[in-house]
Amino acid sequence: MSRSCSVWGGLSIVTLLTLVQWESCCWGMTLNSVQLHPASSRPARAEAGTVPLRHKRNWVWNQFFVLEEYTGDDPLYVGKLHSDVDKGEGRIKYVLTGEGATTIFTIDENTGDIHATKRLDREEQAYYTLRAQARDRATNLPVEPESEFVIKVQDINDNEPKFPDGPYQAHVPEMSPVGTSVVEVKATDADDPTYGNSARVVYSILEGQPYFSVEPKTGIVRTALPNMDREARDQYLLVIQAKDMGGQMGGLSGTTTVTVTLTDVNDNPPRFSRKSYQFAVPESLPVASVVAKIKALDSDVGANAEMEYRIIEGDGLGVFRVEPDADTQEGVISLQKNLDFETKSSYTLKIEASNKNIDPRFRAQGPFSDTAMVKLVVENVDEPPVFSSPISRMSVSEAAKVGTIIGTVSALDPDSTNSPIRYSIDRNTDLERFFNIEAATGVISTAKPLDREVNAVHNITILAIESRNETLARVSQLMDVNDNAPVFAIEYETFVCETAQPGQVIETISAVDKDEPPSGHRFFFSLTAEAAGNHNFTLRDNKDNTASVLTKRGGFQRREQAMYRLPVLIVDSGSPALSSTNTLSIRVCDCDSDGTPQACGTEAFLLSAGLSTGALMAILACILTLLVLVLLIVTVRRRKKEPLILDEDRDVRENIVRYDDEGGGEEDTEAFDMVALRNLNVARDSKARRDVTPEVPTLYCSRPPPYKITPDNGIFRDFIWDRLKDADVDPSAPPYDSLQTYAFEGSGSVAESLSSLESLSTDSEQSYDYLSDWGPRFKKLADLYGHNDSSNIFSS
Repeated sequence: MSRSCSVWGGLSIVTLLTLVQWESCCWGMTLNSVQLHPASSRPARAEAGTVPLRHKRNWVWNQFFVLEEYTGDDPLYVGKLHSDVDKGEGRIKYVLTGEGATTIFTIDENTGDIHATKRLDREEQAYYTLRAQARDRATNLPVEPESEFVIKVQDINDNEPKFPDGPYQAHVPEMSPVGTSVVEVKATDADDPTYGNSARVVYSILEGQPYFSVEPKTGIVRTALPNMDREARDQYLLVIQAKDMGGQMGGLSGTTTVTVTLTDVNDNPPRFSRKSYQFAVPESLPVASVVAKIKALDSDVGANAEMEYRIIEGDGLGVFRVEPDADTQEGVISLQKNLDFETKSSYTLKIEASNKNIDPRFRAQGPFSDTAMVKLVVENVDEPPVFSSPISRMSVSEAAKVGTIIGTVSALDPDSTNSPIRYSIDRNTDLERFFNIEAATGVISTAKPLDREVNAVHNITILAIESRNETLARVSQLMDVNDNAPVFAIEYETFVCETAQPGQVIETISAVDKDEPPSGHRFFFSLTAEAAGNHNFTLRDNKDNTASVLTKRGGFQRREQAMYRLPVLIVDSGSPALSSTNTLSIRVCDCDSDGTPQACGTEAFLLSAGLSTGALMAILACILTLLVLVLLIVTVRRRKKEPLILDEDRDVRENIVRYDDEGGGEEDTEAFDMVALRNLNVARDSKARRDVTPEVPTLYCSRPPPYKITPDNGIFRDFIWDRLKDADVDPSAPPYDSLQTYAFEGSGSVAESLSSLESLSTDSEQSYDYLSDWGPRFKKLADLYGHNDSSNIFSS
């Protein structure tokens, strides 16, 4: 059979041999068709000289390939299944089962065509395993055994490279040579690395040049410039890009940042800011006291800036020493021997400062050390007299007479002036004046008879004073007994947080004692017997003259108890030992997360729950004040009389006004306009009086002044306002709505007034024949006045 290298494209496989040949020459090409062949019996033994035939296999399977991220509207064609049993008569149907069958992949049961109905993503699932079977359509019985095949999702470049560990933080020593490795960045691409260049990533640097570079294939970031100095710039921000498709155009890319920090190396020697220093030192300065501090500056940091100081020359060797301060890297000059201005008044030291950790690479730059001269000037101090013995013990018999010499004290002035000394007794220590002392010699004698049973020990203090300036020179305690009990050193303000845990230290207490034992104080702390069994607090003696107060439980609540009192027993080490009971007040507080109290005690609890008592009282006072003001305003308004004059804007349309106007009936549309009665635009000059007893008079105006008729019937409006004005200024007008009746006929009529009030008083005759020309409405008048004798009727 011939070997074919063409894509199947829906063609059937004839034999297995054909499949093997195709696979051998077309490996990796897309297979889109699978042929089903009928089953046959085992091959018969080959005759002599004949070639044995390979029998056909029922199913010939290979992988199907389908492209991911297909965006077409129609289902994507995957391939075709076909069996040799199928003769095209419609008796065979194809069934597909397995991963994604019927949901992702469908098969045409008649033709065996397989389609993908959903968009596939190789990164979610790279292949699907399915099973196919050919069945008889009538009986639904399989005509071929079920077999398994795979549909692989073919990759496209749809994922950009990503840096899962970015952004990066890296460190590199300053002054590193070019090419020093800083950090390796790694980008991953979710595309198929075995197919094309979709997952082949190339690295490049977008920002950070020319200081750094990156290897395109490995992603290793390296230094690109020499002698990068941390003291000039200590941090750089790089932007690294990873691009797939081997960096070719059209590839997808992703970026990350790399923050490179230059670490320090010892490349800077220490330097003193000055070459010489001078300090004053009082001669009375105690041994081991700090005399002065000097510092050499170093631009490096950390261990590279650690200093060593030493005195290399000078006349102060043995008198002074210099040591480095581990925190500030200063050279601390301290005193080793007592100073005496009268013996030596100044010292000169030459001090060297050098780095402790020197980098050999930079030793060639010069010595990593510097020197400075320090001059120490001793200041003269007027020193107090010094007793030959600071404490003296003297014994005397209680039977000694007054004036008996007990002993002598002696003191000297250490200054070069050697001033004479005067002695005296501090009478605060000898209130009953049992003893006297000679001011010039220091001889102590009795001044009163002594009684051992009353007082066995007298503790007095002798003062030695220079006669030159009468200043206190030295107080010397002759004898001390343990006659004072220890007490708290200060008034402690102790608190415990509501969130405190068991075993938490809430206070450290100490004690003081007015006595001064020769061996120093030693105090012992404990709880009193009645407080030892409490369930709230306990006491721990720290064996250093302090004690710690600890909680024995948690869950303290201010609302339950705002204050606890803890009695503490303090015992000294005197002979005999004295003790005192001191009460420690412990408040329960609301604390923040750092243990700082925010509110304490019951008053603070009220404040946290709402408002303090003072605030509540202030608010109540303000409310009461506002209520009183409101009541006063209401009372004043009620007592205020209603104004006697009506407001000019008061609407007077509530008055009922009646007019004797006959009008012209339904046909008369211009006789009277009600709009004129509602027009309030006419100014009113007078104000109504409201203080007159109500009366209801009826006003009649027989003849108003003549008015000219206007087309808008303004004559009626003017007449009404005139009448209202008259009523407003009338002091006898009622203060309420009243009925005002007016008889106004108007003026300017062609017929003039028909009232008999204005008829001529003369007996002259007048013709009224024109009334007949005025129409049917004046017919009655025309009949009455149309004859001469009618005038006599009206004139009478």
